[in-house]
Amino acid sequence: MERIGESRVGAVAADALVPASVPAGLAVAVSAGSVCGDLIEQLRVLEGMKSAITALQAQISVAFDLAQRAEQADAGVPASERGQGVGAQVALARRESPNRGSRLLGFAKALVMEMPHTLAALNSGLLNEWRATLLVRETACLSAEDRAAVDEELAPDAGTFEGKGDRAIVAAAKAAAYRRDPRSVAGRASRAAAERTVSLRPAPDTMTYLTALLPVAQGVAVYAALSRAADSARSCGDAGSGDVAGSDVVVRTRGQVMADTLVERVTGTPGGFSGINLDLVMTDRALFQGDSEPARLQGYGIVPAEWGRELVARGPGGSSSPPASSGRSAGVTQEAQSAGAAQVARGQEFDVWLRRLYTAPATGELLATDSKARLFTGRLRRFIEIRDDTCRTPYCDAPIRHIDHVVPWRSGGETNLANSAGLCEACNHTKENPGWSTKTKPGLVDTDVHTLEISTPTGHTYQSKAPALPGHQPSRT
Repeated sequence: MERIGESRVGAVAADALVPASVPAGLAVAVSAGSVCGDLIEQLRVLEGMKSAITALQAQISVAFDLAQRAEQADAGVPASERGQGVGAQVALARRESPNRGSRLLGFAKALVMEMPHTLAALNSGLLNEWRATLLVRETACLSAEDRAAVDEELAPDAGTFEGKGDRAIVAAAKAAAYRRDPRSVAGRASRAAAERTVSLRPAPDTMTYLTALLPVAQGVAVYAALSRAADSARSCGDAGSGDVAGSDVVVRTRGQVMADTLVERVTGTPGGFSGINLDLVMTDRALFQGDSEPARLQGYGIVPAEWGRELVARGPGGSSSPPASSGRSAGVTQEAQSAGAAQVARGQEFDVWLRRLYTAPATGELLATDSKARLFTGRLRRFIEIRDDTCRTPYCDAPIRHIDHVVPWRSGGETNLANSAGLCEACNHTKENPGWSTKTKPGLVDTDVHTLEISTPTGHTYQSKAPALPGHQPSRT
C-alpha cells in the first residue's frame, strides 16, 4: 500500500512540474534542483501570475465602465443613470454574484484611478488580491487626494508590504488614513451603526451561521448576557439537554447553552419554533418509506432525508414519533413524481401540514394552473419560490424577494408559471436598465426545464435553469 501511495505521489509531482496551462517559458524560469524545490518555485511564480491577472482584470473593468458610460451618454441616458448595470455585467463575465461584481468594480476603480502604487504592487506580485482589497477598504472614507497620498506613503518600494500579514497591513493603512484625515475616519466609525444587520448563511451538516453586525457596545452586551445565562445554568445544574446517551443524560457545553439561550430568547420557545413556517420539500418516498433522496429546506438548501424525517416527527422538546402518528397522514400518499412540503408551525403542538406538489415526470417541474391576477400571490407565489429556490440570475444565490414577470405585464406578459422568475431586489432592478432583456427559452425536448435567457447591453447571453427538486433524476444520454 505504501508503494502504491508513493507511486501516485510521484505521478502527481511529475505532472505538476510542467502544467499544460502554464506558458512554456515558465519551465525555463524554474531553477534546476530537487522536485520539491521546483514545485515550490512554480507555486511562487503562479501566485505572481494570479496577482498580475487580478491587476489586469481591474484595468479592463475600469475601461469597460468608461466605455459603457460613453455609449450611454451618446444614447442620451441622463448622467445620474449612467453606469447602471455595469457591475452586474462584470459579475456575469467573471461568474460571480451581482453583489460581488459591484464590489469588484469598486475595487478596480479605486486601484486604477486613485491607488497606482497598490496597483503596481499587485501587478508585480508583492500583494495578492485580498491584501490589495484590505488597503482599498481601509482608505474608502478618504477623499481621492488623501487616498492617493496614503497609497504613496504605503508604496511597496519602501518595503511596507514585504513579509507583512493582514493585520499589519490593515493597521498601517488605518494609521496612515487617520493621519491624513482624522475627521473622516471618526465619521466613518459613527456612521457604521447604520450598517447593523443580521444575516443567515448555510453551514455544513445542516447547520447555519446566524451573524449579527452590531455596534460594539451592543454586541458585547449581548455576548455578556448569553455568557451569564450559560454560567448560571451550568452552576445550577440546568445544563442537561434532555437527550440520553445510554443511561446518562448528556450535559450541554457552555457554547451549547449560549446557543440554546439565544434561540429561546429570540423566538420565545425552547425549540425555536414560534409561528414560523419551515418549508421542507421532500418526496413521498423519503418521508414515508425511508428513501435516502435528499430534501430541500427553503432558505437553507439540501438536507439529508433522515434529518427531514426527524424534523417532521419531533416536537419542540425533541421527542420523536412516526409521522403517521399525528393522524394527518391519511390520504396524503403521493404519486412517484410528487413532492411533499412539510410546514412546521407554532406552539407546543408542532403542527405539520402536508401539501402535495405534483411535478412533471420528465422535467421535474412543478405544475399549477394559470392565474389572471397581475401579482403573483398565494399558492402560485409559493410554487415559484419552491421551484426557483434562490434568485434566478446566474451565480446569484441571494434570497428571492420579488416574483417577476419575464415578459412584463405592460407588454402583455401573463401571470403564470412559465412567465415567472424569482429574483432578489437588486437583480430585479438591474434588468430594467437599458439594453437588458430576459426571455424564457423554449424547450426543444420534453426533458427541458424552465430556462431563462438573459441578454446584457453588450449582446452576451447567459442561461439560468430552475434547480432540480428532490426526487428528480435527470436523464443521461
